[in-house]
Amino acid sequence: MTTMTDASVREFKMPDVGEGLTEAEILKWYVQPGDTVTDGQVVCEVETAKAAVELPIPYDGVVRELRFPEGTTVDVGTSIITVAVAGVAAPEAPEAPAERSQAEPAPAAEEPKPEGRQPVLVGYGVATTSTKRRPRKGPQADVTGPAQAIQAELNGHGATLAEKPRPLAKPPVRKLAKDLGVDLASITPSGPDGVITREDVHAAATPSAAAPVAQAPAAAPAPAAPSAAPAPAASYDTARETRVPVKGVRKATAQAMVGSAFTAPHVTEFVTVDVTRTMRLVEELKQDKDMQGLRVNPLLLIAKALLVAIKRNPEINASWDEANQEIVLKHYVNLGIAAATPRGLIVPNIKDAHDKTLPQLAEALGELVTTAREGKTSPAAMQGGTVTITNVGVFGVDTGTPLLNPGESAILAVGAIKLQPWVHKGKVKPRQVTTLALSFDHRLVDGELGSKVLADVAAVLEQPKRLITWG
Repeated sequence: MTTMTDASVREFKMPDVGEGLTEAEILKWYVQPGDTVTDGQVVCEVETAKAAVELPIPYDGVVRELRFPEGTTVDVGTSIITVAVAGVAAPEAPEAPAERSQAEPAPAAEEPKPEGRQPVLVGYGVATTSTKRRPRKGPQADVTGPAQAIQAELNGHGATLAEKPRPLAKPPVRKLAKDLGVDLASITPSGPDGVITREDVHAAATPSAAAPVAQAPAAAPAPAAPSAAPAPAASYDTARETRVPVKGVRKATAQAMVGSAFTAPHVTEFVTVDVTRTMRLVEELKQDKDMQGLRVNPLLLIAKALLVAIKRNPEINASWDEANQEIVLKHYVNLGIAAATPRGLIVPNIKDAHDKTLPQLAEALGELVTTAREGKTSPAAMQGGTVTITNVGVFGVDTGTPLLNPGESAILAVGAIKLQPWVHKGKVKPRQVTTLALSFDHRLVDGELGSKVLADVAAVLEQPKRLITWG
């Protein structure tokens, strides 16, 4: 995303590197003012709510200015770097629109954009398409008025910010609004970070709710004054407290977990199982020539056991579509693996895990873990999951009550595997034992189905030969 500021200087704006993300934090600059850059060269690394991404510059030139220091969170569409480009002969371009329409300076400044190149990151569209649609709607006609354009110019963002941002809403909510004939731009959001919820759409569609909504803007200025008052109260003892800004992965995790906890009715079931035979099989597989060089550990066989259980109980692999009031049955398994990284918890998933052989699954797990530890997990790798495994046992924890990853119906928590006294063949013997916990969405998963899935996972881990007889 770029704009021309004069005949030889271009601005590179923060692109939308994910699906509907609104901001990103600049982690590291790879260039400094005065450096020469070439088309496709990576100039910085940014962290979104989903992953760390490197941004390439889409043209040749010399860096003139870095608009923000490292550690700054920047809104999508904001200029982050300017580059002096040699041989650009278009000084009249900005002036011609100004002469043609002096009454509307903001739209005139947008005219030259289509003439230039529209650089984008691989796999993502041009972020300006949404702003092209907004002026076509009636209520937005006055947004580009002189007052808005002047204020945007004073803020240093030019005419592009004179337009209202696209309302934040999930795809099901957008479809619901379309079906009910509700304009999302007219709704006051009640969700976290200004996200429009399903309840907001229903409230806007209800005639009785129209009056209070219409009165809300009039009442808004009154509370605005007190809102500034709490600012001085933010003082605290820096020697005894440390305040960490909530952003990036932590912010996304918080929003997702709150949404999950208060949307899906969670049920968690537990089972303690003897996994001694599974642990023996792990050791045997490490010596197998077909598994040489691959990551072989208990998690591999636990993942395979869960895939077998899903095959036997496919209804567990589903999601709840609130907008359409439908249960979506998935005929594929994108197996999520919760991973603790220096930037926080992320849940990348293995695409089509149900189709993979044991060596293929081991290879995919190894790549997933390595990429996550290096902080290079892509946003695409964290989208589309259907079921998740979280291995809390690596921290020595016996079990837990995991929260569902949004959009999924089940998550399996694996506890620590410990040597414990266990009745085996009528005698008390030391055996390798662990506790499994399965949380599921009770809207679409009944207790019987959840119990069958958990029992099948336990049965496979107790008798790994079932991987053959059941798989």
